[in-house]
Amino acid sequence: MCRFIETIKIIDGKPVNIEFHQKRVNETLRKFFGSKTELDLQNIFETVGVESKKLLKCKIVYSKSIHTIQINEYKKKIISEIRLVNSGTLIYNYKFENRDELNSLLKKSLADEVIIIKNNHLADTSYSNIVFQDGNKFLTPSTPLLNGTKRQKLLSDGLIIEAELLKSDLKFFSYFYLINAMLDIEESNRLPIGIIKI
Repeated sequence: MCRFIETIKIIDGKPVNIEFHQKRVNETLRKFFGSKTELDLQNIFETVGVESKKLLKCKIVYSKSIHTIQINEYKKKIISEIRLVNSGTLIYNYKFENRDELNSLLKKSLADEVIIIKNNHLADTSYSNIVFQDGNKFLTPSTPLLNGTKRQKLLSDGLIIEAELLKSDLKFFSYFYLINAMLDIEESNRLPIGIIKI
């Protein structure tokens, strides 16, 4: 049986962007287990009860029901080098617990992180979507492996724009951001394009 993960940011004891996480869980359950299966994320948080004022990362593993809930203090990944890698036959359009193919691409790269290339188009890293800064505009590839919840929220709010971005387009940018449930478009998360190695 397929198992899935949902990673949710918790600030001051409250889940962030919960409506987009709930939407993804609902879509996943419908696709793999039928429309009658439901998991109420808000109810889960109210039951668990989180009181810490620290920035926390909640990881929920589920299928038809919840398997595990882990809540830990968030530690940001330090990245100094990113490599471009081809996706091959990789498909990761749902947030599967099994990340063996993604982890394999990362391990083979010998870098801190990878940007996955899909049919010569920029896609994602092994754990995030990407946003490139073009002056005052923020562009995200229209060909992600996974349409993440943070990506959906930023698109919905009109803060980022989808664009067809090729590997050859990297030279037009100076900075980029990795975004996911825990990472946003913030000055502290801005990375120089020069750390990307072909």
